[in-house]
Amino acid sequence: MQSVDDVFKKLDRSRFRSSFHLKANDIKYINNKGMDEIRRHAMDFIKAKLVHYDRENDGRQTPMRGHPVFIAMHACGCCCRGCLYKWYRVAKEQDLSEAQQLKILNLLMKWIERDLKYNQKCD
Repeated sequence: MQSVDDVFKKLDRSRFRSSFHLKANDIKYINNKGMDEIRRHAMDFIKAKLVHYDRENDGRQTPMRGHPVFIAMHACGCCCRGCLYKWYRVAKEQDLSEAQQLKILNLLMKWIERDLKYNQKCD
């Protein structure tokens, strides 16, 4: 099992994945809602978009913008079941277990926290 730091090192080497960052409106939204609410949103999105494999919609179910969690999902390679397989070897044809959902949730939240710190340094 990869550590979160190992996952981030791997993602940082991808030009596409490393191009995602929270924008000012995302940061404002996070600050207004709070991290607990963002975590609840993230879990809702995981359940709605990733738990079940949808062959016809896979790769198109997660928007590229519109919510900080969507940005994190793309940045972490957790935006669709195809990317979950590519980056983490999560089987496509099986529903995600609760443990897998929790790992994805924790990864997304760590990415959001990490990118918030990145944005503070850039200010």
